Formats: sequence, C-alpha cells, structure tokens
Amino acid sequence: MFFIGKNKKRGRDSVVSSSDLLNEEVTDQANMEEEIETELSILPGSNISQEREYVLRFLNNECAPLKPNQVSLSGVEINIDSAENLIVTAFVRSSLNKAITFQSVPLILLGSEGEVLGKKTFDLGEIGELPPKSSRPWDFVFTKKDLFTDSVPKDGWKLAFEIKKPHSLDLAKSWEQSLAEEDKEKLKQLLNTVQPPKPGEVNFMGIQANINEEGNLHITLLIRNGSDKNIQIQQLPLTVEDATGEIIAQGGFKLEDFEVKANTSKPWTFIFPKSLVTKEQPDLSTWKVQPPK
Repeated sequence: MFFIGKNKKRGRDSVVSSSDLLNEEVTDQANMEEEIETELSILPGSNISQEREYVLRFLNNECAPLKPNQVSLSGVEINIDSAENLIVTAFVRSSLNKAITFQSVPLILLGSEGEVLGKKTFDLGEIGELPPKSSRPWDFVFTKKDLFTDSVPKDGWKLAFEIKKPHSLDLAKSWEQSLAEEDKEKLKQLLNTVQPPKPGEVNFMGIQANINEEGNLHITLLIRNGSDKNIQIQQLPLTVEDATGEIIAQGGFKLEDFEVKANTSKPWTFIFPKSLVTKEQPDLSTWKVQPPK
C-alpha cells in the first residue's frame, strides 16, 4: 500500500446540478451566485481516529465553495489495499438546504486529461442521509475489473457522476426546417411513451406506412441509437411485412452523411418504388420493418 500526503487534496472536484442527479425540480432560483461552504459530516457510527477526523476537517475546509442546488465529488486521495483494489477517497458534498439520500449511481474515475480510467455503479444509499450543506467523506472501492488501466495517477484525477441524459429526438436539418411544430411535439411525446433502446442497442421503430397514388410505398421509421456514441449509416437494407406477416417490399438504401447521435432517435422516410412492392393491396393496419434476416 502507498500513502498520500495528508495535508493536500490530490484529486480534483466534479459538480452536477441536484436536479440532474436527484431528478427533482429546482424551485428556488434566488441567489444562484451565492457561495456555500459545506460542513464536514462523519457518518454516525464510523470508527475513525481523532487524527483522521482532524485531517479530513482540514481538507474539507480547502474545498471550493458550491453554488446553490449543487452536488459535488471532491477528490481527496487514492490508496491501494492488500487485494490491489483501488480505494478512492472523496467528499460527497451538497449545497442543498435540505437533507438528501442517494440511490445507486454510476461513477467514473477520470485522469488528468479527462480520460476514463474506470467506471463502477455504487450504492450511495450506504453513505446515509447527507445533512443540509454538508460534506461526507467516503471510500469508493474499484476492483481490477472496474479499471481500464494499470496506471492511475496520484494527482490530478477526478471522480465524477455519470449523468445520462434522457433519450431524445434527433432531427435532420431538413426535418427541422420542414416539420410543423405540432408534428415535432408528437414525435417527442412518442419517445416519452415507449421504452428507450437498451444500452448499446440500435433498432428500428415504425411510425407511418402508406402507398401513394403512384404505388410507391413510403415507410417512416425512428432509427433508435441506445449507445453512448454517434453512429453513421451508409447503407441500410430493409424488409417490410404487412399485417399478414407477408413480405410486401424489400430493398437497399444508400445514405449520405447520415448520423444518429448517441442516445437519440432519428426519424427518416424510406421510399420503395412501385417496382419493389410485391403485393398489390397490402394490409397496412399493422406492419413491421427490419433488416433482412
């Protein structure tokens, strides 16, 4: 085990809005520039020495003040235990005027350049109720399987909350300009009523299907990206089945500069010319579209 100097914080701070982390609406917007100091709060029943508490109190006083309605992780030190687990000590801080409790939260360990060194979901309910405007020290244990590197710096690292934004709508510029506000709102409401794709999953959701006067089949889809990275699609083969389960059209589409942003759904209309529609009067009361098996 190696030991960090006790008179200096070795990690940096990360700050999030309490509304983003705790899913609660911030109603008091007054004095948003107020600076709030957080008082050290040791978990009741903790068995720490007076010397350790003195050091923690000193380091807590070195933390930068928070703004209203913020929650922060302030890095203190990193140690390695006998099982070669990484013990990351940080202050969990809150500037709220009320006590708060946490649930399971994914945390990421970042290097000095912002690179991700590790990731793990912690049950922050274990830290107990955090009093108003307080700062509670806690040890976060990362095992080898939680880390992406064998080399973790002693200084300049940061422990941060991994806040995932809700799955949202990604409109192409042409759609943004041509789609009525009412239709945009309907698409947003649709996203709110269906289960988002699983992490890392990309799938297709049918929105509308019709055959125009020329006999061309128009299929409008939501291309749903559940991954945390943008995806580019250059070619997309599709097969359409009607309510009877019969294949009524299939074809391939070439797409230019087509990107679906991370954790978003993008609507797009695909037109099958009459020559690719294999059924004269398909039953489009229900239908399904997917890449060919």
